[in-house]
Amino acid sequence: MIYNGSCHCKAVTFQVEAPDKVDVEDCNCSICLKTGFLHLIVPINKFTLLTGKNHITTYTYNTGVAQHYFCNTCGIKSFYIPRSNPDGMDINVRCLDEQPSTINIIKFDGQHWEGHAHTLAHKSKPD
Repeated sequence: MIYNGSCHCKAVTFQVEAPDKVDVEDCNCSICLKTGFLHLIVPINKFTLLTGKNHITTYTYNTGVAQHYFCNTCGIKSFYIPRSNPDGMDINVRCLDEQPSTINIIKFDGQHWEGHAHTLAHKSKPD
């Protein structure tokens, strides 16, 4: 299925291809805990930025591998390149205009990221 999504002000819009039933991670790391990000990690070829390239601000920290993209108008992070899957895109399922019919939320211990990141590595691999 093709899902449309956006930031709050709709300056940044995108499409993502994902199944109607998805597993998403609810991470307890310092940034995800504060933002409420629910992780839908997909191969990069399943993601298309439609509008707003000039409205995106990038934030990095720690290793600098993760590229956190924020709308510079409303501040929402709708998607980013995750450190666990630098060849993929991580979509905040909460930023999709329509939700998948089934969302299975899996707790992910991001506070101990080094010990658990390998469990996500398969998510950005092409089907």
